[in-house]
Amino acid sequence: MANETTVSFKQLNLNSWIIRQLQNIGLTIATPIQSHCIPKILEGKDCIGCAKTGSGKTLAFAIPILQKLCEDPYGIFALVLTPTRELAYQIGDQFSVLGKPMNLRYTVVTGGMEMLTQAQELRQNPHVVISTPGRLADHLESCDTFSLKRIKFLVLDEADRLLGGLFDKQIKTIFSAIPKNCHRLLFSATMTDVLETVKEVTDKDVFVHISESEVATVDELEQLYVLCPLDIRDGYLVEVIRLYREENPRSSMIIFTDTCKNCALLSMTLNDIGFTNVALHGMIPQKQRLAALSKFKSKNVKILIATDVASRGLDIPQVELVINHTIPNEPKTYVHRVGRTARAGRGGTSISLVTPHDIKLVKAIEKVINMKMKEFPVDGKEVAKIFTEVVVTKKASESKLDESDFHEKRKIHRRKKLILEGKDPDEIEEQLKMKRKGKKLKHFKHAKKSKTTEEKRL
Repeated sequence: MANETTVSFKQLNLNSWIIRQLQNIGLTIATPIQSHCIPKILEGKDCIGCAKTGSGKTLAFAIPILQKLCEDPYGIFALVLTPTRELAYQIGDQFSVLGKPMNLRYTVVTGGMEMLTQAQELRQNPHVVISTPGRLADHLESCDTFSLKRIKFLVLDEADRLLGGLFDKQIKTIFSAIPKNCHRLLFSATMTDVLETVKEVTDKDVFVHISESEVATVDELEQLYVLCPLDIRDGYLVEVIRLYREENPRSSMIIFTDTCKNCALLSMTLNDIGFTNVALHGMIPQKQRLAALSKFKSKNVKILIATDVASRGLDIPQVELVINHTIPNEPKTYVHRVGRTARAGRGGTSISLVTPHDIKLVKAIEKVINMKMKEFPVDGKEVAKIFTEVVVTKKASESKLDESDFHEKRKIHRRKKLILEGKDPDEIEEQLKMKRKGKKLKHFKHAKKSKTTEEKRL
C-alpha cells in the first residue's frame, strides 16, 4: 500500500470546475482514502474503501461520479444505497453542493416520506438517486415508471451494514434491476471482518484500500469511561453532562442509548431537568427527525439523544462529546458512535457509562480500538444529591409516555419491521406468547416445588 503522502486535488486529474468547487468549500488537500480511491475509480475499477470515520469517504465516491457524469450526462447515472435515512439526506446534500456548477439533479428516496412524490421525482430521471434499500425496493416492486438499467455506478455506503443480512431481500430486488457491468463502489469505516463477503458483490478487478492504522478510532479522540452501578446510571449521566458543560458551556454533544423507548424517556427526562435536547430514533416521523437534526446542526439545540440511527456516517463538525449511555454489544457500533466527534482532524471526547455488566463488552471494544480507555472522574456524593430528582423526573416521563400513543406506535413499527424481513408478525407474536406462558409455568412449578420442600422441612 502506498505511503500516506499529502496529495492535492489538482494532482488527481480532476476537471477544473470540480477543483474550483472544492476550493469554494475550503478543500484543497485530499484525504488518504480520496487520494487512493479517486484515481482508481476514474480508471474504471470497482473499489472497496475502508477508513476511519471522518476520513472523507463520501467525497471519495462523489467526486469521480460527478467527473464521469459531466462527460456523458444522463439520468439515472448513479445509485447510492445507505442503511439510514439521515445518512441518505446528508449524502444528497454533499452531491448538491459539489454538483451545483453542472446543475446536478438528484433525489433522496427513503421511508417516512410521501411515496407518490418520490415516484414522480424518479420518473423525471435525476442524475443521482440516494436511497435506503427498503423504500427503493418498494418502488421497484410497485411501479415501472423508472429504470435502473442504465446506471454506471452503484455505491454501497456503510457496505458492511447493508450486506450484513438485515437488507438481503431488498438488496436482491435492487440488484436484479441494475446492469451487471456497472461500477460498484463499497465504503465503510468497519469492513475488515466482512471483507470477503463484500468482495463477492463485485465480479471485476477490484481495487481495495484499507487504512493502514491498527487503531479503529482517530488519535484526536480522547476515550474515557465512568464506572457506575446499573440502577443509578441516569444519575451519573446527568452529572457527566453537568461537569462537561461547566468546562465547555458552548459544546454540542450526542448521547447514544439502546432503544427507541429509552431514547424517548431520556430526552423527556433531560428536558425536564433543564438540559434542552432533541431526540432521534426510528419511531419519530421522518420530517420530525430531519427537523431535530436541523436544530442540532444549527446549534439551536446543543444536545442530541439518539439510538444507532445516528451512529453511522453523520457528519456534524461541531460535535465535541459523544456519551454512551449504554454500551453497544458490537465493538464496531462503538467505533461508529464515537466517530461522530473528532472528525476531519478536529479534537473530541467520548465518555462511556460502564456498569459491572458491561466489563466484557468494554474489553472487546478496547481490543478492537487497540487502546485502553481512561477513567473520567465523577464524585458519587454529587450523584447522590441529584439522584432523587432524576428518578422522580424519569418516573413522571414514563407516565407521560404511557399516556401517549408511543406503545401503540411501537407495536405498529415492530409489525412493519417483521413484514419487511419476510416474517409473519402474528406467528412471531404467538411464539412469544407461548414462550412467556412457558416461563410462567416453569416459575409456578418451581415456586410450588420450593413451597412443598419448605413445608416438609418444617
